[in-house]
Amino acid sequence: MKPVLEARNIDKYFLDPVRFHVLKDINMKLFSKEFVSIMGKSGCGKSTLLYILSTMDTKYEGELFIDGQNVSSYSKEQLAGIRNQKIGFVFQFHYLLPEFTVIKNVMLPALKLGRESIEEIRAHAYHKLEILGIADMAEKKAFRLSGGQKQRVSIARALINNPKIIMGDEPTGNLDKKNSENVFNILRELSQELDMAMLIVTHDLDFAEKTDRILEMDDGYIL
Repeated sequence: MKPVLEARNIDKYFLDPVRFHVLKDINMKLFSKEFVSIMGKSGCGKSTLLYILSTMDTKYEGELFIDGQNVSSYSKEQLAGIRNQKIGFVFQFHYLLPEFTVIKNVMLPALKLGRESIEEIRAHAYHKLEILGIADMAEKKAFRLSGGQKQRVSIARALINNPKIIMGDEPTGNLDKKNSENVFNILRELSQELDMAMLIVTHDLDFAEKTDRILEMDDGYIL
C-alpha cells in the first residue's frame, strides 16, 4: 500500500541567532486510515516537523511526498493548492471567525478552493456539521459556542475539502477530559469511515496511547 505521506531524510536547521540542527534525518510514513500521534518534551522538534509535513515550512533538506507526489520543490502556489485539497488542520486554538456563522466558518476553505457553487459548498458544510452532531448550530455565530463545540466546528472545517490527511497540533490542549475524549472518538471514527490519515502532535499521554502508534521525538530525532 502506498503511503499518503512520506518524509525521506529530512533535516532542518534554524540559522538565527546561530546555526542549530533542529530536525535530524527524519524518515516516516503515514498510511490511509492510520491514526498516529507525535510526542516528546517541549523543544524536541514536534511542531517544527508538523509544519514541514504540512508544507507550511519549505526550508528543509530531504524529500516530502504527499499522496505519491514529491512536493519538495513545489512553488508556494502549488503547495497552497496541495494543502487546500489534501490536508485538513485542527489546532489547539480553533481560529474561527467569531462574527461569522458556524456554517460560514466551515465553508471558507471550500470557497477558497472554488471548485463548487456556493449552494453545493453550503450543502457539504451542513453535512459535515451533521456528522459532528452540531448541525442545529449552523446559523449561530461562532462566538456563542462552548470550547468543545468550537473544536467540533474546526474539525468540520478541516473536513470540508475531503482531505487525505488531518493534521492536529495539540487539538485537545484547551479541552477538559470529557471533551478531549469526544474529540479523540470523532477523529478515530473519521479516519475509519472517510479513509483519512490522522497525524496529531500531543502532550496528552491518554490521547496518544489510544492511537495506532506513537512517534516519540527527542532532540530532533524520531526515536
